[in-house]
Amino acid sequence: MWFAVTEGVRSAFSSIRAHSFRSFLTTLGIIIGVASVIGMVSIIQGLSFFISQELQGFGSNSVTVQSFTPLRDRLQRRFSRLTQKDLDLISYRIDGIESITPIMYSRNGQSQIRYGSQTAVARVLGTTYSFQEVGQYFSQYGRFLSDSDNRTRRRVAVIAEQVREDLGLPDDPVGEFIQVNGEWLRIIGIPEPKGDFLGESLDDRVMIPYSTMASMQGNQALPDIQIQLTISDLNEMDTIVGLISRLLRSAHNLGPDDEDDFRIQTAEQLRSTLDSVLSTATIVLAGIVSISLLVGGIGIMNIMLVTVTERTREIGICKAIGAKRHHILLQFLLEALVLCLLGGVVGLMLGYGIGAVAASYIPGFPPAYTPLWAVSLALGFSGVVGVVFGILPAAKAANLDPISSLRYE
Repeated sequence: MWFAVTEGVRSAFSSIRAHSFRSFLTTLGIIIGVASVIGMVSIIQGLSFFISQELQGFGSNSVTVQSFTPLRDRLQRRFSRLTQKDLDLISYRIDGIESITPIMYSRNGQSQIRYGSQTAVARVLGTTYSFQEVGQYFSQYGRFLSDSDNRTRRRVAVIAEQVREDLGLPDDPVGEFIQVNGEWLRIIGIPEPKGDFLGESLDDRVMIPYSTMASMQGNQALPDIQIQLTISDLNEMDTIVGLISRLLRSAHNLGPDDEDDFRIQTAEQLRSTLDSVLSTATIVLAGIVSISLLVGGIGIMNIMLVTVTERTREIGICKAIGAKRHHILLQFLLEALVLCLLGGVVGLMLGYGIGAVAASYIPGFPPAYTPLWAVSLALGFSGVVGVVFGILPAAKAANLDPISSLRYE
């Protein structure tokens, strides 16, 4: 049996070499199908791998609590808020919290920053010393905000790398003064660059003490804060999230049928959501693109039927000298299988190249990444196409009458 398989593979390669251009056209549908699937999967999986790597930098034990206003209330100009009372409630009533910090953004989202004659636009946020741990900010120059800065409402700021570049500040800008919304602040530190995340730059931020931001906002409007915290034990994540939800619902006087006016987001929830979206997109797009593999399989079956007709006398001679039905069946089945696998290998290399080139030409897009399961799936599917669409021509060849075959012109 092994001899029959090796001879069948050798015969398949000989036939492919003898009709190289026709073989190429035959496998073109498989090549295009596999290349499309691999190119698409490598781009999406590269994005998924990049997002997973980025989320690891935020820590799997982090939790974010922010206000949420239902559409009906927004249309009525009623907006939900989280306040200092909510922060104190979570801080004092829940055990297992490692660190917690409030975040207060400037009222307009973006603020104008000035240094000399240079002007930049950045996100200004008020926070505390704990944000260094929660947000994974590590100082490159100077220091981060301290509890003393917050208690005394110091006019100090920590600026991120993109802000430093936009303002034309020196590499070490500690001690320089900038103007934020008309207020002069002294730079005390600059953290290490963090890059972009989901299309949003993490380096266009100016961080100032929370109490300083509150005083700069004034009493014109009730501030809305965001609460970020880390927990000590990951096993207690669900318990703590449930406690936060119950405390805030009680504090906000929400009834059993009322929708939450806040959202609690964990790093693991975000990762799971993104993975689910990307996996669904991968399956749907791969299914659509795989139609070309079906078309390629039909093309291979058509050419193999032509091949059987062309080699009728050869089949008759083989049967006349003792070839069994299963030998003929195996020979033509292996030829179809080899054709599909060669097309799959070429499509695999072409698809990875397309994915890598496409990812490199998209600004800020992560490199393409082709997982092993995608390679196995592409080659496996190519093999299945070869067997399924090669079985009919192979069966036709095996069932030919040897006498009629020898007389065939």
